[in-house]
Amino acid sequence: MGKAAEPSSERPSPTWRVLAGYVRPYRGWLVLGGTLSLVTGATGLLLPLAAKRLVDDLGQDRPVTTALLLMTCLVAANSVIGAVGSYVLRRTGESVVLTARRRLASHLLRLRVPAVDRSEPGDLMSRVTADTTLLHSVTTDSLLGALTGSLTLLATLVMMGLQDLVLLAVTLGVLLFAAAVIGLLVPRINRAGKQAQESVGRMGAALERMLGALRTVKASGAEHREEARIHAAAHESWEAGLRAAKWGALAGNTAGLAGQVAFLTVLAVGGARVASGAIGVSTLIAFLMYVFYLIAPINQLVGAANEYQVGAAAVARIQEAQALPVEPAVPPAAAPDPGAPPASVAFLDVVFRYAPDLPPVHHGVTFDVPPRGMTAFVGPSGAGKTTVFSLIERFYEPDAGRVLLDGRDVRDWDLATMRAAIGYVEQDAPVLSGSLRDNLLLGAPDATADALREAVRTTRLDGLVARLPDGLDTLVGHRGTKLSGGERQRVAIARALLRRPRLLLLDEATSQLDAVNEAALRDTVADVARTTTVLVVAHRLSTVTMADRIVVMDAGTVRAVGTHAQLVAGEPLYAELAATQFLTAAN
Repeated sequence: MGKAAEPSSERPSPTWRVLAGYVRPYRGWLVLGGTLSLVTGATGLLLPLAAKRLVDDLGQDRPVTTALLLMTCLVAANSVIGAVGSYVLRRTGESVVLTARRRLASHLLRLRVPAVDRSEPGDLMSRVTADTTLLHSVTTDSLLGALTGSLTLLATLVMMGLQDLVLLAVTLGVLLFAAAVIGLLVPRINRAGKQAQESVGRMGAALERMLGALRTVKASGAEHREEARIHAAAHESWEAGLRAAKWGALAGNTAGLAGQVAFLTVLAVGGARVASGAIGVSTLIAFLMYVFYLIAPINQLVGAANEYQVGAAAVARIQEAQALPVEPAVPPAAAPDPGAPPASVAFLDVVFRYAPDLPPVHHGVTFDVPPRGMTAFVGPSGAGKTTVFSLIERFYEPDAGRVLLDGRDVRDWDLATMRAAIGYVEQDAPVLSGSLRDNLLLGAPDATADALREAVRTTRLDGLVARLPDGLDTLVGHRGTKLSGGERQRVAIARALLRRPRLLLLDEATSQLDAVNEAALRDTVADVARTTTVLVVAHRLSTVTMADRIVVMDAGTVRAVGTHAQLVAGEPLYAELAATQFLTAAN
């Protein structure tokens, strides 16, 4: 089983710098939203002054119409401007999430195959979906919330100071104590947030593991064991979420408690100052209203700190995924021109292992395949036959030696151009969710209708198309579950042929076909081999004997190269495989 994406050895960028990169394209919207939020706060700060004027007018028996009208206008402006500002900020947050998802998805599409081998697909999907979602709140609620909250808090304190410095000092004393307590909680919130996000990734990996092999799980009677595994992952995620919620709630309640204590303290001290004649009743009322208004920016700052810590954990996981090695970003290459010459392939003393802690798969593999014709690779399982194709496609790099295409090291080719010249049918013939047409045109989206019909006819898919309710536009299900194994293989072969490849790689491409379809496709491959270089990994004698040359592999080495007759007579391993019907397996 793979493991979660491994962090890079490079020092990650600070969270704020990463977020700034995502926000930069939308900084105009962010500034607008922040400005509207500050205006909303300013209208709120004017309300206590309007209330103070109302009380003074009542106490001096003056008309209160102007004060009431002023308060009504302030309340209305506060509501309207606040609603618009909230929409602008939400729009900005969603745009940031969109940018992050696009960048991360594009990065994952270019991952090197070894990086994918070391990762859990479910965990990577969680980083694209769940982790990026948190950027919304950390951008608008955290960074901008911290800025607007700080400015509103500062403005409120200034207005408090203009009313009474003694009551301001009392308020600050309470707030500083609460800030010290919250400061002790922030590191715990950070750790809990990171653990929560990692546990969500592990749960996604457990679900992907089960859903990716659901039939096998059911056939093995392993539903209860897999259920227990997923429940354990869900419980771990629940526990991590509770820890994050606990520390976040404690920080939030500390802020709320500080507001209440400040209110009661100001009420007590302010009442004494009113009794002594130091301040008037209207001043105390205005100050108490400011205490109420003080709670909002304090909660905003505490919430910003919570969101930032959780968002920082999500950003760290996104950075880990973005630090995984990728192939160079190159534009798509055009398919080879009709009549393009076939390719030649050569391996020169190639040594390869899939990971440093694993034994070599190839030990000095050397062979040469001239342009045109069919070359078959045979040998016991684990001999390294499929690895030959993976190295040609540059899914992996050899540890030593060289892989040549047309006499040129594959590492010197433009990757897109090289792969455009190759048609590859994998051992398990994967089919993607979507329509049959989508799958056939996956590697040749510009193929003509005539070329598509010819590929369907050549691979004997025309009968299938005629039976399907919507023909080529019929949905084939997740991973082609609505198709049989043989149908999926024929779809994969047709998809490869539509690319007009100069080099065709077939990895046991007819292993699940019945005898009639296998014979027909064998003839098709023979026709293709007259104008294209064809490499096949095969276990059927009928396929092997029609090859122009056969490469016998065993334990990561090339034992012999020759024709069927030559190898039966002179290569003991090949003769043994044929004699024991290893090559004649019918299915």
